[in-house]
Amino acid sequence: MKPYKVILYYCYSPIEDTEKYRDEHHIFCVENNLLGRIIIAPEGLNGTVSGSPEDCEKYMNYIHADARFAHTQFKIEEHDKPAFQKLHVRVKDEIVNSDLPVNPLVRTGKHLEPADFKALLNDPEVVLVDMRSDYEHEVGKFKGAITFDMHNLRELPDHVHEIEHLKDKKIVTYCTGGIKCEKASAYLIEKGFTDVYQLHGGIIRYGLEEGGENFDGKCYVFDNRITVDVNTVNPTVISTCHICHEPCDRMVNCANAECNNHLPICHKCAEEMEGACSVECKAHPGKRVYDGTGYYVSQSNHYQPLQGLKSQKRNIKQQKQAERESA
Repeated sequence: MKPYKVILYYCYSPIEDTEKYRDEHHIFCVENNLLGRIIIAPEGLNGTVSGSPEDCEKYMNYIHADARFAHTQFKIEEHDKPAFQKLHVRVKDEIVNSDLPVNPLVRTGKHLEPADFKALLNDPEVVLVDMRSDYEHEVGKFKGAITFDMHNLRELPDHVHEIEHLKDKKIVTYCTGGIKCEKASAYLIEKGFTDVYQLHGGIIRYGLEEGGENFDGKCYVFDNRITVDVNTVNPTVISTCHICHEPCDRMVNCANAECNNHLPICHKCAEEMEGACSVECKAHPGKRVYDGTGYYVSQSNHYQPLQGLKSQKRNIKQQKQAERESA
């Protein structure tokens, strides 16, 4: 067993006071030594959290103890070090950016468990549709899957016409952990697709439970691992180095912060280019120091990691003052 775990999850369940819950949630993570990226929105939760096995177990129990999130499914992976360097618990409008006019709690594609998904892979009537961004499926995707040249899910409406002729086929959508498919599959149904499914738990769960057969390449993840192996049955490499064009499944972020493109670049080229994706980016004044990983901690955007703790202390202080004044 490795010393750390990485847990990936989402849950669509209404949250009324997102700011209050953000503070409570953040305090729990701080007190239990957890790092990661968690989004809280009126529609639910979405997070990837890393910590010791014991602390991750406490976190999962904390989520399940809340009746709103009792049905949350966790994808659990082992890792030799923390998968994050910081903790961010943020309030946003959606738990996955989409702007799609759908509600997964009302209607979404039929969930396929990993074993059932595997059984359908060789069905000629099944069409696999990748709902991830272009840089994600560049480094890994299912054999024969349809991919879109889109940078995020908000662009899906611009690409639906590409599969318009498949409306009467059995459409199976997939993504990293399943969250994008909840809205993407619902949107396809709204657009007249008649038989829509989604891989429940996404690529990660399929790899953990079924060995990842027929997933080519690696799976892009949003932590400092950048990519992870999924297929232990028939693995292959499908991407090539952006610089030398040799086979390469090692993803990096361009060292130029203003570029920050996600690209496959081999170790040799990355060292020569100092982590940059082009000569222009290598010479750019905004180029970050390349440390050999190609992963850079995101800026905080004025987010204060101890905001929740400060809010709690302020509330306690105000409460005590009110008690003194009323005495």
